[in-house]
Amino acid sequence: MHKFEEITVKSETIFKGKMISLQVDEVQLPNGKYSKREMIKHPGAVAILAITDDKKIVLVEQYRKPANQALIEIPAGKLEPGEKPELTAVRELEEETGYRCEKLEFITSFYTAPGFADEILHIYKATGLKKLEEPKTADEDEFVELMEVTLEKAVQLVTENKICDAKTTFAIQYAQLQEVLNAK
Repeated sequence: MHKFEEITVKSETIFKGKMISLQVDEVQLPNGKYSKREMIKHPGAVAILAITDDKKIVLVEQYRKPANQALIEIPAGKLEPGEKPELTAVRELEEETGYRCEKLEFITSFYTAPGFADEILHIYKATGLKKLEEPKTADEDEFVELMEVTLEKAVQLVTENKICDAKTTFAIQYAQLQEVLNAK
């Protein structure tokens, strides 16, 4: 047992939706006292740093209701039950962008908001992109516009706060770092 571990005494699902559920746990703290933890349960997701042969980053713009605005992001989507993250990455890349990749490389995984959610996000780099003649269709409730920008333009969009979500900012900074390291 880790010195900070909290022991779950009781767990109750308050809401179960299509994408998330809300769970409230009663926990015993390391000092023996009790507390409640409200948690959003999420199946996990993937995001793809897709880079074209001419070194452009593939982005999508779509409306995000929780943010009440359209956001510019790297392609992403949630894991389906039992689906491996790399298969989700390939599927989401095809659905959102119409591209298939020759090479898919794992970058990292991280928790998106560990203070209240268990969502883990797996980020991949996709290269060797080829436009599909018959691309998979996006989800019926998903409306996206494709953008392809240079790394410099992507950095500018972050600097101007036109890209403001964590996964995309991380991916662009990762691409910047790779460029610096490859230049040495």
